[in-house]
Amino acid sequence: MKIATFNINGIKARGPALCDWLDEAQPDVALLQEIKSVDEGFPAEPFEERGYNVATHGQKGFNGVAILSKLPLEDVTRGLPGDAADEQARWIEATVVGEKAAVRLCGLYLPNGNPAPGPKFDYKLAWMNRLKARATALLSAEAPALMAGDYNVIPQDEDAARPEAWREDALARPESRRAFREIVNLGFTEAFRACSQGPGHYTFWDYQAGAWERNNGIRIDHLLLTPQAADLMTDCRIDKDVRAREKPSDHVPVWVELDA
Repeated sequence: MKIATFNINGIKARGPALCDWLDEAQPDVALLQEIKSVDEGFPAEPFEERGYNVATHGQKGFNGVAILSKLPLEDVTRGLPGDAADEQARWIEATVVGEKAAVRLCGLYLPNGNPAPGPKFDYKLAWMNRLKARATALLSAEAPALMAGDYNVIPQDEDAARPEAWREDALARPESRRAFREIVNLGFTEAFRACSQGPGHYTFWDYQAGAWERNNGIRIDHLLLTPQAADLMTDCRIDKDVRAREKPSDHVPVWVELDA
């Protein structure tokens, strides 16, 4: 089972590019972020034509998450538990059943948090605290599950080409890194780092200042696996070349293979 996460930065702007990547990479499941579309406006037809079931949790103009799955989506839920007043569309869950195992999929778009300090950073940290609670519940189920998406966290200096430029940014502040580390240390496997070590691996390059051309990137898109999912993992990679294509997102896909 090939499961990918991809912040597409606008489903309507990147739809053709997304379809090209789906045709090439053939993921069984794609967890999408920043669809920037209300549910009823999501252009599902091109994906359904490719055999994908579609579930969305959108809002007008920004945020929004979705799941594309060649397997039936069961028990779909929307919204991260813990704050009934939170109207931002940043979390979606569903279960898929493979040939060998059922996997609970959680797609997330974690708040950016800038400017920090400030209310947006407070919201980010509060959201991560809710994420930790949901992560604890996933672990207690003792079943294959993953939380994948744009975490807007640079875990370590080696995950940025120019770490000094991010020191005061919400993506790399000690509070953000600590909150991310606390979630991982509950018992999750950070899939990419379990398969690849060292610097130079990025998932985001800004559109400005020639960031892509200079490879001035950061790694902020992550897949966290429960022990039961980690036991099934066979590979995890970044599809970096997608960033060089026409009208690309500023993020690229990251995918994991599970023997499920």
